[in-house]
Amino acid sequence: MRYVLNRFGFLVLSIWAALTINFVLPRLMPGNPAQVMIVRYKGQLTPVALHALELQFGVTHAPLWQQYLQYLSHLLHGNLGLSLTYYPVPVSQVIAQSLPWTLGLVGIATIISMVIGTAVGIYLAWNHGRFWDNVLSTVAMFTAALPYFWLALLLLYVLAYVYHWFPLAHAYSTGLTPQWRLPFILNVVRHAMLPALTIVVSSIGGWMIGMRNNMIQTLGEDYMTFAEARGIRRWRLMFQYAARNAILPSLTSFAMSLGFVVGGALLTEMVFSYPGVGLQLMVAVQNEDYPLMQGLFLIIALAVLIANFIVEMFYGRLDPRTRQGEGGAYS
Repeated sequence: MRYVLNRFGFLVLSIWAALTINFVLPRLMPGNPAQVMIVRYKGQLTPVALHALELQFGVTHAPLWQQYLQYLSHLLHGNLGLSLTYYPVPVSQVIAQSLPWTLGLVGIATIISMVIGTAVGIYLAWNHGRFWDNVLSTVAMFTAALPYFWLALLLLYVLAYVYHWFPLAHAYSTGLTPQWRLPFILNVVRHAMLPALTIVVSSIGGWMIGMRNNMIQTLGEDYMTFAEARGIRRWRLMFQYAARNAILPSLTSFAMSLGFVVGGALLTEMVFSYPGVGLQLMVAVQNEDYPLMQGLFLIIALAVLIANFIVEMFYGRLDPRTRQGEGGAYS
């Protein structure tokens, strides 16, 4: 129990630190959203209009501690401000519209690449030095070394532009209205297949090699030799003894990957014009949309912290040694 409380306390402290940093950084930049909007109108707005815009964007000249309390209060109510790019649309609405596309594409592709890469890595380690180990390990290292954007452009040109097997861009065909009907769902899946293939091909090699190397190291431990001498069945030895311990470092990487899924696959979404969070982040940077950038950074930070907390809970179950020194192995 102490292990869980310690980790939860660290999560709360980390979230507070992320919120505070997200509050401080925009205030270190020159100007404010209202002044950026003034620049767009080439300074033709009056001081009264500037003051109205400052009120609209929540800009205040109150003491910093009052601004901080107001900032926390707005967060509790889900108020992330107004987007400059999509003014007067709230930032929370922009994120809510983009996040499902990113989670559906990048999230599913990341899970697929992790599951397949880990399973193949276990097989290669168990058959270390044999034909398929040599072949697939070489292929995995080659795909992992491919430049991410280059692979996306290559697949887009060959499979979409030359052979017309997949659409060139966007999440669904122009003219369709988003709705929960089979034709629209199939159209979305067809548009997502090529970006998802890019993510899987470019990342599966890393999962494969990582799990293979961890597994080989685990197979060399003394307890594995002892278990094999006791005549334990092959499948149980491979999964319950070797894979269970070798997968722990991969779980940490998986937690980080799932956390950064919320940030989107920036290059993939740029190449395929996919309307996810990564593309919105690029648009926000290009348009100096500070409220939208601040909201996106906050969502990404929270996702990474929460994903790591969940994996640490799994760690405590898979490896009781991680709980030792914090109330004992069975706290």
